Amino acid sequence: MNKSIKILLKWFVGPLLAAWLFYSLYLQVKNQPDIDASVALIKDMPFGADAWKFWLVIIMVFVNWGMEARKWQLLMKPIQPFSFFTALKTVLCGVTLSLNTPNRMGEYGGRILFVKEGNRIKAISVSIAGGMAQLIITMLMGCFGLSYLLFTMNDPGSLMGISVFWLRIFLYGSIFGTIIFLFFYFRLNWLVRLVEKLPYAGRFSKYINVLETFDAKILLRLLSLSFFRYIVFVLQYIFMLQLLHVENNFWSGFWLTTIMFWILAIIPTFAIAELGIRGTIAKTLFSYGNNINTIGILTVVFGIWLINLFIPALIGSLLIIGIKIKKEK
Repeated sequence: MNKSIKILLKWFVGPLLAAWLFYSLYLQVKNQPDIDASVALIKDMPFGADAWKFWLVIIMVFVNWGMEARKWQLLMKPIQPFSFFTALKTVLCGVTLSLNTPNRMGEYGGRILFVKEGNRIKAISVSIAGGMAQLIITMLMGCFGLSYLLFTMNDPGSLMGISVFWLRIFLYGSIFGTIIFLFFYFRLNWLVRLVEKLPYAGRFSKYINVLETFDAKILLRLLSLSFFRYIVFVLQYIFMLQLLHVENNFWSGFWLTTIMFWILAIIPTFAIAELGIRGTIAKTLFSYGNNINTIGILTVVFGIWLINLFIPALIGSLLIIGIKIKKEK
């Protein structure tokens, strides 16, 4: 991308979009009735009768990133075997650098800090398999979630203001896209051949050929870890939604969350605007059925973002500082 366009997007479009989104959400919060009751629920989360749900959400943060570390450990095994603890450090460093890039693409740059110089391009190559596994699960569950809502909606034209016709078109397109991704996921060698045919790609072939070392057994393990990690994410949302009386129906909350994850996966975002976009999408989805607990919805979204990304990013930043000090010495 042209450098001037990058600067425009990062320093003008991103902040402007963030300001507009946050102001819009502020107005919705301001106009919410029974604000005091919602605030009281927020204060009571760590200490109320259902406080175990809140603390379980905190514990799930470590489960979440532990599974991601295990995935990275499996991915790196053919290139540079890691211990689980080293894999966890690389993942946390990746989270730190991801916060300043669109759709957290900088995560891969953070992970290679612990990779030997000659293996770094290969490490970025194998991360393709891990990213595809997580995206496939997100797409697949999003398709199930949208199917569930289309079959259970009382007012078919009320979901996000989109007609049933276009929702079905989106669903069919998503199913087709999921099948295509699954096909190439289990045929990574074909993907390597396609890349090699691109202009100027020949010099990189020795780095991407490592993808051919992943057999069906490893790919299935990556998919299973991605699935369980996804379930942890969803359960975090469900418990928080229940704590704040946003959505008490387990399955409704489950499938609405899967749709939200799918939408977030296909919308390019900037770090500065990501929270606003997440809040807007969640507010639109979880207001389905005339739920107007805006404060509760935004608290769930911002709270889970904080514990899942900001806290690991803080730990990762300390690790990065440690790496820099070590190199200087």
